[in-house]
Amino acid sequence: MAGVNKVILVGNLGKDPEVRHLEGGVSVAHFTLATNEYYKDKQGTRVERTEWHNISAWRGLADMADKYLKKGQQVYIEGKLRTRQYQDKDQQTRYITEIIADEISLLGGRPQGPGTPVGEANGTVAADPAHSFRQEPELDQLPF
Repeated sequence: MAGVNKVILVGNLGKDPEVRHLEGGVSVAHFTLATNEYYKDKQGTRVERTEWHNISAWRGLADMADKYLKKGQQVYIEGKLRTRQYQDKDQQTRYITEIIADEISLLGGRPQGPGTPVGEANGTVAADPAHSFRQEPELDQLPF
């Protein structure tokens, strides 16, 4: 039986997506997502803990992120956890753990301004499938 690698997050964007276009026209977007949890310490004081997640979106999902996502916006992200290594400028091996997004849904109202589609500046979009975007798997990722 195959394992399961699935991550579901709801949080706020820490910055606008940074989009790069690779060879062959493939797009990749990178951004951070903050998730918050609250608890009471031993003295009964409410404490907020913020966890930061590195998110990567590829191809059409990257293009969607570039077009619609803005810093501070609340989003739902579904994807898989991936750890990769790279060489930094000092040739030291570094590791990064990130979420590879398979689905991004816009939650809550979005700020008005450039890039906001007409008629979508007000209201919530949480349950509207028109504001949910999925990355279709590549043929070599299909389970059959």
